[in-house]
Amino acid sequence: MTILRTPEDRFDNLPGFAFAPNYADGLTRFDGLRIHYLDEGPRNAEHTYLCLHGEPTWSYLYRRMIPVFTAAGGRVVAPDFAGFGRSDKPADDSLFTFDFHRDMLLAFIERLDLGNITLVVQDWGGLLGLTLPMEMPERFARLIIMNTALATGVAPSDGFMQWRAYVAANPDLAVGKLMKRSCPHLTDAEASAYDAPFPDVSYKAGVRRFPAMVMTDPDMDGVETSKRAAKFWREAWRGQSFMAIGAQDPVLGVDVMQAMRKLIRGCPEPLVLPDAGHFVQEWGEEVARSALASFPR
Repeated sequence: MTILRTPEDRFDNLPGFAFAPNYADGLTRFDGLRIHYLDEGPRNAEHTYLCLHGEPTWSYLYRRMIPVFTAAGGRVVAPDFAGFGRSDKPADDSLFTFDFHRDMLLAFIERLDLGNITLVVQDWGGLLGLTLPMEMPERFARLIIMNTALATGVAPSDGFMQWRAYVAANPDLAVGKLMKRSCPHLTDAEASAYDAPFPDVSYKAGVRRFPAMVMTDPDMDGVETSKRAAKFWREAWRGQSFMAIGAQDPVLGVDVMQAMRKLIRGCPEPLVLPDAGHFVQEWGEEVARSALASFPR
């Protein structure tokens, strides 16, 4: 298996991202595959914020939220999925499956022995992350959910099917340009930070695979796991929840998220950000402050 590793100097001087890298290996069945993660704040903090990114981003997406959580005394752990960010990037598209990513996350939580977790998810961070607490409910206490869904064999929207087709037709996806279109307030340097992990198209197997992996057919891998997760959130979840919605998201917008709210036991009315799009974390300071204010002291 060919494993690509983005040169470290591509991550130099990224705006708003003065966080130290951390690395773990042995989290997947592939020897030598190194996973990057951020680990900010005290290791003995009362609350650990496990922040999971989605397509086609990386932990850079959480740079606006991390300082809010750490200022409140929290620990923030934000891994990059294999194929993204500073993590290693297998060149073979077929390696990337639902269980490949999910098994890595379960192993990651156990390796770091994370507890009292506030799960922070958006996009594929939610499709995968929302299936984790049912396996280790004693480790999870709270949820912050943004523009995501559980994929149970039905297409979430026409907009998603258009997005899937677009990525399939553009294997060398222009990630920075996509982020700039979705988040017009980004500076050019911030948009370019989303290109940093990908020196060329050979590094983008993970990016290409995520849209194709979304479970829009009942027979796809991950559907049964996601159905079990839906039952968990509907019936067994006892933690606190907070939802923020980027109203301008054409794929996973208000209607999809309101359906998700009804699925999550005890989830209160959401914070709706009228100007925010799919990548809600780019409006993340307001989201993080509102989430902390909503949780009982």
